[in-house]
Amino acid sequence: MIFFFSRGVKYQIINHRLYRDEGCLFPARCSGIEYFLNRIRNDIDNVELIINVRDWPQQSKYHSSESLPVFSFSKTQDYYDIMYPAWSFWDGGPAIKLYPRGLGQWDDHRKNLVKEATRIPWDKKLKKAFFRGSRTSNERDTLILLSRKNYSLVDAAYTKNQAWKSNKDTLGVPPVEELSLSEHCRYRYLFNFRGVAASFRFRHLFLCHSLVFHVGNEWQEFFYEALKPWVHYIPIPPDASEDTYRFLLRFFMEHDKLGFNIAKNGYDFVKTHLEIDDILCYWKLLLKNYIKLQTFEPTLDKGLIDVTK
Repeated sequence: MIFFFSRGVKYQIINHRLYRDEGCLFPARCSGIEYFLNRIRNDIDNVELIINVRDWPQQSKYHSSESLPVFSFSKTQDYYDIMYPAWSFWDGGPAIKLYPRGLGQWDDHRKNLVKEATRIPWDKKLKKAFFRGSRTSNERDTLILLSRKNYSLVDAAYTKNQAWKSNKDTLGVPPVEELSLSEHCRYRYLFNFRGVAASFRFRHLFLCHSLVFHVGNEWQEFFYEALKPWVHYIPIPPDASEDTYRFLLRFFMEHDKLGFNIAKNGYDFVKTHLEIDDILCYWKLLLKNYIKLQTFEPTLDKGLIDVTK
């Protein structure tokens, strides 16, 4: 039996039924997780696990007294946590003005973005870089400041988030309105930055069939390792200067065929390997392998609620 519930939400699959702690800090996130667990429960033997629904991983390699098997959606190499597909593939993603119930329903977003990418092919896209997002990290500042100096090269601006209090929180300029993910597809070059942890935006950008510039590689999700820099996306160090941004953008403007091919590789990877069935397959393999390492036979915790659907 696992005794570290403070690290996350306790789940059990017992006799092919799904059970969970009665309390969940983020109900929509639990809903997103439970969608997948309910889809695979009939193929899973009895198992007990702790799933972290917070943004931040829980098991530091340097500050934890012991390594515990906590499941988290994102981590750096400084954590032991076991990565699982984020809840936002179904429900509970970031709630913003355009997506007040949270960014989720990956299948629907896939269809819309693929449709928009077909409507606006590479040669019809605006030949400039684009970014919209809140100031969750100062790693984003360099691109924002470059845009203010050279708007013909980069259209990048900060939007408002819940922590916004004044223009000081958006580098002295009023926040702009958000744009839908589909509207990103109008641009040939799209930027992705980490948020609090890994960014949910990343996988969506590829489906615009635009060239994705990924800033920083510290924060990972379960599928990142399969994406290769310079093959599927353009890597940029988190401390890159404006000159580095400017050089890379101008390089790919001058080497258009290369940029197109890398964009196509990224698009093909996400379109082919990140369908909902692939997420279900990953969950299933993840739990089957975890069960092989389980050193006890789980029995139903009567303090849990039945969330079988």
